[in-house]
Amino acid sequence: WALHLKNVTISLSGLYECTFATYPYGTKAAKIQLIVKAEEEQHYVKEVPLNHTLEIPCLEDRTSENLSNYPLKWLVGENGKKEELVAKDPSCPAVYRNSSKLYGQRVRLGLNNSLKIFPTKLMDDGKVFSCHVVHHPERVQKSSTIVRIFGK
Repeated sequence: WALHLKNVTISLSGLYECTFATYPYGTKAAKIQLIVKAEEEQHYVKEVPLNHTLEIPCLEDRTSENLSNYPLKWLVGENGKKEELVAKDPSCPAVYRNSSKLYGQRVRLGLNNSLKIFPTKLMDDGKVFSCHVVHHPERVQKSSTIVRIFGK
């Protein structure tokens, strides 16, 4: 016997019990404690020379996971404010929208959903670029990268 749970959320944490009758041995039961943990956001720092191309992987430690099946977006933030740079929907994997007024043609989606920025400018220094992958409304994986720009 098996219990299959789909769209698992933190609210499904708890004690689960399976009880069934067997003949002629009587009732059998098994219990299992399920603990669903929230995913933690990963943080990174990237250093890049001024006027070079910067490529930031979406989820650095999960490169083998296929992200093409899930909606994702790249955001840039500073001082608590965030702006969407690039967003992609799995229904149109070859098409993504670039809605940034500040970054415009300097950003694009690279291979494996990485964010490419060219050329890097001094204004990029200290900015936080974050990738959000939406597996489920209550299960979003996030990866944030602080960019440090240095001169030659």
